[in-house]
Amino acid sequence: MKRLPAAVLFVLGFAAAGAFSGAVIADVTTSTTTSTVATTTAETTTSATTTASAPPASGPTLPHGVRVAGVRVGGLRPADAVSAVQLAFRRPLPVVVDDTKVLLDPTQVASAYSATAVARARISESGANVQLVVAVHGPELRTWLAAIEKRFARAPVDATLKLKQGKPFLTKDKPGRALSTSRLAEKIVAELQANTRLPVQVRTKAVAPKVSVGTFAETIVINRSTNRLSLYDLGKLRRTFKVATGQAIYPTPKGVWHIVVKWKNPTWYPPVQDAWAKGLKPVPPGPGNPLGTRWMGLDAPGVGIHGTDEPASIGYSASHGCIRMEVPDAEWLFDHVQVGTTVYIL
Repeated sequence: MKRLPAAVLFVLGFAAAGAFSGAVIADVTTSTTTSTVATTTAETTTSATTTASAPPASGPTLPHGVRVAGVRVGGLRPADAVSAVQLAFRRPLPVVVDDTKVLLDPTQVASAYSATAVARARISESGANVQLVVAVHGPELRTWLAAIEKRFARAPVDATLKLKQGKPFLTKDKPGRALSTSRLAEKIVAELQANTRLPVQVRTKAVAPKVSVGTFAETIVINRSTNRLSLYDLGKLRRTFKVATGQAIYPTPKGVWHIVVKWKNPTWYPPVQDAWAKGLKPVPPGPGNPLGTRWMGLDAPGVGIHGTDEPASIGYSASHGCIRMEVPDAEWLFDHVQVGTTVYIL
């Protein structure tokens, strides 16, 4: 009978010890997630340990202080870090052309290797800033740049000179604007690779027209039917002179011509190709010179505007194709026109 109480006490003591030790292990395994220890515990303890120690689907968190292209990903799980980098990359890039802002969607022209960068960040030291590799798609970027160029660039407009109802009509020139798309592309690629969204600023460049209004500062209109020469300044009539134009057999040629040479006190040389000049000799400068004191040659072969030693012919169709003026009038016109002046002959 004495041994029975002792046995009972032993069994009760063993059961109590087992319960106590099981509670301690369960607590440890919950906090440390050590599955090896958990396997030595009771069945209920093993179940609790397995749930607590299962690794997360996206793996361990990244080192604290780590960034990917400036995006803070330290302490995040890899999947969350990839999402954060992708979200930052999708931010629109402001592009300022002159004073106008447009937004570029980076995903339309480039791809960012976010997962690769996060994988490198996982093995980087705390505080590191991992580079984000960005692949820019050339065709898509060129298409976007072409649309921007079409919007902001414009070709210069040349001044034009036309004849309307016997009078010169002048349209003004307009400067153009040029946009360096290659320079803009360089800036955009640099910003995308740095993953910054600071505004990219570019300015268009003025492009001067090839033909300005000044090109037509003076215009001459010669009317063969009235034997009148009119000088226009920027489309406005300045002076009109009586002239002599070509005879019916030697007509002054119609068309649009230009003054190509200007000579003072010219020597007259007989046109060897014309029968009427056969046997004539050159005439040096002086009172008897058929050209007077001034010659303004046109790009019409053998034709020019000049003075004359026959003032009585002025107002008639009396020349051999040239336009004769009284000597004082020819001298005045000579001083007010330039080589290149447009001459309309009607």
